[in-house]
Amino acid sequence: MIVVRDIFRLKFGKAKEAKALLKEGIAMIESTGFKVDRILTDLTGEYYTLVLESSHKNLAEYERIDNGHISDGRWKIWYDKFIPLVESGRREIFRVVD
Repeated sequence: MIVVRDIFRLKFGKAKEAKALLKEGIAMIESTGFKVDRILTDLTGEYYTLVLESSHKNLAEYERIDNGHISDGRWKIWYDKFIPLVESGRREIFRVVD
């Protein structure tokens, strides 16, 4: 099993707007089979950090599901609204140790 964390550093003062838009985006991507396990926000560290965490059987499953929502035309419309709120981002992928 793997855990994927998509980490976004939001622009100053844009957290409330980004969280509201994120709810819309999650509903859309989950309709394509992608499941977001948790949404995390910062308590310490860099301010305005937003994390989406998801679990997948393996990298092949993650890639298949990820490509499913990216190819959905609704994704690009949503993404074009979300990107102006983001300063930077990165992805971390971890293997779950039994």
